[in-house]
Amino acid sequence: MILGLLNRLWLRRLRERGLEVGADCRIFGFPSFGSEPYLVSIGNHVTVSAGVAFLTHDGATWVFRARPEFSNVIKYGRIRVNDNCFIGVRAIILPNVTIGPNSIVGAGAVVTRDVPPNTIVAGVPARILTSLDEYAARCLKANPSYDESAYKADKKRELQRIFDIR
Repeated sequence: MILGLLNRLWLRRLRERGLEVGADCRIFGFPSFGSEPYLVSIGNHVTVSAGVAFLTHDGATWVFRARPEFSNVIKYGRIRVNDNCFIGVRAIILPNVTIGPNSIVGAGAVVTRDVPPNTIVAGVPARILTSLDEYAARCLKANPSYDESAYKADKKRELQRIFDIR
């Protein structure tokens, strides 16, 4: 309960600083929206998992900015997450990236370029693994047989039964 309240207050503060978050979103575990949250927009029905980092700038330019010809170099970029996406735990989204609608970014992925709509990406750097439809079909095929009413009543007990945990 306290954590939920802290999360809502934290998210309200980020919105005040310009973060755009659509309706019906789930944002878990205080992901990092960086020092420029106003460069990040998240569509509707998006899940952002714990530990996700949205990097809107390239701080590495600091290494050469002491040289006169590079003294005013800055490197920033927008990040856009379209509707109906899932961003897995500890993914990193780099500047100038758009994640297309109905897409999934796997846990730990480093997204360096745009993700096409209806696509699953993962890896370092992230690469296309499959389409959303192919992934959904595999999930349906691998779906365990379970008692839906028992799952709704007591998820833990039903999962323990499915996986024969005593």
